[in-house]
Amino acid sequence: MAAMQKLLKNVVDPTGLHALLTEMVTSLAQQEKLNQVPLSHTDKQVAFSASLSDGGEINIGPFPEHTPLIYKHVLTNIGDAYNPETGVFTAPVKGAYQFLWYIVASGSSTAVALFKNSEKTFEAWEKQSGGFASAAQGATLLLQAGDTVHLKLVHGCKVYDNNNHHTTFSGHMLFPM
Repeated sequence: MAAMQKLLKNVVDPTGLHALLTEMVTSLAQQEKLNQVPLSHTDKQVAFSASLSDGGEINIGPFPEHTPLIYKHVLTNIGDAYNPETGVFTAPVKGAYQFLWYIVASGSSTAVALFKNSEKTFEAWEKQSGGFASAAQGATLLLQAGDTVHLKLVHGCKVYDNNNHHTTFSGHMLFPM
């Protein structure tokens, strides 16, 4: 509104009008530059979804210490940021990423923790004395290029999966930064 009033006042003075228009064009160009994401970031798409079992029924654990889980059955791995040999997701670019994990155990407690690099961030946990136990958790993390995210089975717990793919790990980039 103030710019419009200034513009109307300068209509009679062509020099002032030219200066005002130059100022407005410069300001607009600066705003557009601030809002642009570099092209190298916009072409990277990242999403993965995997389950623990790549065939048949498996029970893993319990172990005396936190143990990395390797999700072998990879349904989706757009951008190849998830490594099915190690169970580790590596961020290709700086951005906001969302992760979800679902766990099941048969006749025991189950707990799986999400680690960003070597730091434990969140945990899904359920205790059951009989039958099946299940839990789910999610987190949104700000990651730098090269940061890693992986899941570990909490010490003393078990996890179960079969061909129905109950125990899963998924993630995707929400947006680059």
